[in-house]
Amino acid sequence: MYVVIMGCGRVGSTLAHNLEERGHTVAIIDQDPNAFRRLGADFAGVTITGVGFERTVLQEAGADRADAFAAVSSGDNSNIISARLAREQFGVDRVVARIYDQKRAEVYERLGIPTVATVRWTADRIIRHLAPEGAIETYRDPTSTVSIIEMPLHSAWLGQAVRSLEDAAGARVAYLTRFGVGALPTVSTVLQDGDQVYMLVTDDIAGAVTDVAANEPKEVR
Repeated sequence: MYVVIMGCGRVGSTLAHNLEERGHTVAIIDQDPNAFRRLGADFAGVTITGVGFERTVLQEAGADRADAFAAVSSGDNSNIISARLAREQFGVDRVVARIYDQKRAEVYERLGIPTVATVRWTADRIIRHLAPEGAIETYRDPTSTVSIIEMPLHSAWLGQAVRSLEDAAGARVAYLTRFGVGALPTVSTVLQDGDQVYMLVTDDIAGAVTDVAANEPKEVR
């Protein structure tokens, strides 16, 4: 995957290294050329000095061919402007923005742009959005029998009813998050692009449920 990062502070540099360790190619933008020192000599990606919400700078960084974009500078306005440019002007599918103001974050979540905060948690959470690798457990009951896992879906599930996913997986969807708002699925709920789906599983079926969600529904293969 080719990922463009705007901001080479603690989060941006940590994110860049983590993505490289996972085998992804990274381009990182910052106004301050000295910021790239955080990357160290082993960084193999591209560095671009410039304002991350200027179209020419984003073009130089390869936003037009990027698979994912993360805006993690120290400014909320810069982050959201660059994130919206990446999505709306360059057509990047996976876009995440770091927003310090919680009220603003809620607004942008409703626009379909995931937002995150704090350094270590931010880098980990952004990677889950940009390059999901398997299911993530978010809750386990006191008896350690039932857990809720955030389930990455194959794109072919988009447009399918939640009930179809449940029937195929043999597990229930506990809830989903759409545009930053949690919702309980109904019999008529259809999976949409950007949905974060959380499923109830036991340890003995977790692997099988993950495999079902990660692959195309049988009827559309």
